[in-house]
Amino acid sequence: MSSENVFLIWGGEGWVAGHLKTLLESQGKKVFSTTVRMQNREAVIAELDKYKPTHVLNAAGSTGRPNVDWCEDHKEETIRNNVIGTINLADCCYEKGIHITVFATGCIYAYNDSHPIGGPGFLETDKANFDGSFYSETKAHVEEIMKNYSNCLILRLRMPVSDDLHSRNFVTKIAKYERVVDIPNSNTILHDLLPASILMAEHKDTGIYNFTNPGAISHNEVLSLFKEYVRPDFTWKNFTLDEQAKVIKAGRSNCKLDTTKLVNKLKEYKYEVPEIHEAYKGCFQRMAAAGVK
Repeated sequence: MSSENVFLIWGGEGWVAGHLKTLLESQGKKVFSTTVRMQNREAVIAELDKYKPTHVLNAAGSTGRPNVDWCEDHKEETIRNNVIGTINLADCCYEKGIHITVFATGCIYAYNDSHPIGGPGFLETDKANFDGSFYSETKAHVEEIMKNYSNCLILRLRMPVSDDLHSRNFVTKIAKYERVVDIPNSNTILHDLLPASILMAEHKDTGIYNFTNPGAISHNEVLSLFKEYVRPDFTWKNFTLDEQAKVIKAGRSNCKLDTTKLVNKLKEYKYEVPEIHEAYKGCFQRMAAAGVK
């Protein structure tokens, strides 16, 4: 099956896109990447005609540099990238009969009375309830439209983590903060989940999936494991959500996603995703073995 597949990755110079390309190459797959702007319909069509992919992987979009606060001051550009561009790319793929996997976000929810800390996670069918940042607003709105495309697989990542200390790595970010909040969240360990995304793309799965490791883990638990396995002299301080709100422009999503749908789907392919605490241990052990400090 896979020998006939051709993958084209959008967002070719991005962090997740780079991991996808390396992974696909290691599997012997035919893969290309592009940096063409998604909102440029003529250029998108030209790329699709040039490479003739069977599968498009969309890892492009605006997340902001250094963080989502950027989107608050660049709303038009965020709309063009996260809404207009994302829909345009999916639509072009639909017209040409190409399956598209969209690497989306689960940062569209916030703990509430029916989903308290320690309670049930948000399902794929739950309406977004977090609009504290413009970034999350755009992602929630576009998902409502995208889910109607019959060629589209939407994977909701949260706080993604790689086996290195890349600047986009969630661990790298919180390890550099002077203080962090201590709230349980769903996280995506790329080592565990990116291979699953390829499996799902090749099987032409569609619809929305919460794309995180099962369970939730607090910032303090993450940093404690980081200290244990990677950086023994590491220290950090906490602060409250109210204190955090005074130093950030946009709110931050805190939530747990229910991964039952994902786990059951991957069982069909005999693929298992480790629980988040075990996944972090594995991640940090791989870091330590590679000499990452």
